[in-house]
Order: sequence, then C-alpha cells, then structure tokens
Amino acid sequence: MSLIIAGRFQTFRAAETAAQKLFSRGFIEEDVTLFFVNPSGQHARYPVGGDVGTDAGASAAPKGAGKGVTIGAVAGAVVGAAIFAVFHAPLLVSVIAAGVGAYVGSLVGAMSHTKKPGHAGHAEEPARHAGVLVAVHVSPETQEQAASALREAGGMDVERASGRWQQGRWSDFDPLQPPHPVGEFAHTRA
Repeated sequence: MSLIIAGRFQTFRAAETAAQKLFSRGFIEEDVTLFFVNPSGQHARYPVGGDVGTDAGASAAPKGAGKGVTIGAVAGAVVGAAIFAVFHAPLLVSVIAAGVGAYVGSLVGAMSHTKKPGHAGHAEEPARHAGVLVAVHVSPETQEQAASALREAGGMDVERASGRWQQGRWSDFDPLQPPHPVGEFAHTRA
C-alpha cells in the first residue's frame, strides 16, 4: 500500500494551481493526480444509479406494510360486512372492501414506517464532499510537505490515506469512504 495525501478543491483551476505548487516543491508528475469526485449519491455503484442498494430510511417499511395489511384488511372487512348488512349488497362487495382495505393499509403502514433524512438521528452527512481531488503519492518524510502545500493552495479536507498508486494515479480510490484528516495523524511519527 502507498501513502497518499489528498486535498479537495472547488475548481479544476484551483486544483491545477495546487499541483503546480507541489511540482515547485519537488514532487514529480507521476506522483500527483487530479480527478473529480461526484456528489454523494451519484457514484453509479448500481445499474440503476446511486451509491447504496437500499435507502436506510426505508428499512422498517416491510414491517409497517405487514401491520398495515392486517389492520386494513380487518377494517375493510368490517366496512364490507356493514355494507352487506345495511344495503343487502352481494358478498363480493365485502371481499372487495377487505382487499381494498388491505391494499390501502399496506401503503399507509409502509409509509408510516419510513424515516425522512434528518429525523431521529438520521442526519445523512455525505462521507465525502464533491469537488476536484488532488492526490499525491508521498513517503513518510514528504507527507507533511505535501499536506502543507495543499493547505496553502486552499485545499479543503486535506487527508491521509493508504491505497494503491498505479501508473500515476490513486487506483483504488473509494468515494464512499470518508476522508481521514491529516490532523488525526499529526505527531504519530516518533
């Protein structure tokens, strides 16, 4: 695994300026790469798009739908029986009323068990903000120099990572992994 220092920039122009600052400090082109990180949810990890297979807010929806079917079917059957008794309607009306009640109940139950983002501790902060990432392949001796160059150039979320550096780029970069700020690793060297 390679040691990588990276910083996020708002524009490619700012990222290119940061890269020039790195080159002026002795880093070589094979050890510096720039690439765009898409906004959260737009990394196309699945054929239909998105970053996750299921919405965390919908995890309890099947349970709610099950409860809703039961309650809705009972309520629909009661309404159907009442219609049958009062209006002498055919028995089929009771069955249809129970079915409609079960369907409506399942929808209401599922919706009542979904969570909106930001409710009940479900605040979804993106793991990584969108922007242009400047990544630098460094050694333990040059990591602080790279981090300070990125900060001086206006880099945000300057991070330290371990990854594969192949053919002049960070080949195993995962946009879903949160960055590990360089500050967390300061003074780890003895």
